[in-house]
Amino acid sequence: MKVAVLDITGKDTGRKVELSKDVFGIEPNNHAIYLDVKQYLANQRQGTHKSKERAEISGSTRKIKKQKGTGTARAGSIKSGVFRGGGRMFGPRPRSYSFKLNKNLKRLARQSALSIQVNDENVVIVEDFNFETPKTKNFVDVLKALNIDTKKSLFILDSENANVYLSSRNLKNSKVLKASEINTYGVLNANKIVITESSLEGINTNLSK
Repeated sequence: MKVAVLDITGKDTGRKVELSKDVFGIEPNNHAIYLDVKQYLANQRQGTHKSKERAEISGSTRKIKKQKGTGTARAGSIKSGVFRGGGRMFGPRPRSYSFKLNKNLKRLARQSALSIQVNDENVVIVEDFNFETPKTKNFVDVLKALNIDTKKSLFILDSENANVYLSSRNLKNSKVLKASEINTYGVLNANKIVITESSLEGINTNLSK
């Protein structure tokens, strides 16, 4: 599958690049996508939730009424969860929500996500670019030239580029990643994927079998 290469002004350079069928042209696996997105979102959770249980509540520990003969349930402490102001029963505790997925499944999920975006014609290939200084206006000009300034966009670069990253940081609808940082959620959450020409090799290396 050949795709035209654009420059950052949105003009066709006259060159085309070949997208690997093993990465950009597979039959999407929806279950793999589901698992990888689920893991990504689970990893974003801090898991710091906590409520006090009866052992952590301040209060008397005396038995508040006799065991038998009251006609009501037995009660041993005012800190019991059945009383107002008592500890919470089975409340949340700090925990990690992360879980493990094998590498092959995650690779399949990311291949599937990229294939979906290619099939929907949401992938744009641009030649490598850089900015002399970090400036949001420069990045906005690129978005306007590519006609994606009103859409969620994901830029995939070959390597870390501080000027491009800092120029995009203030824009909530744009994100810049390195080829090695591609994740399924980020790919599918964008309306347009902008891939620099040199990053294709890194993507193919990381996601090929």
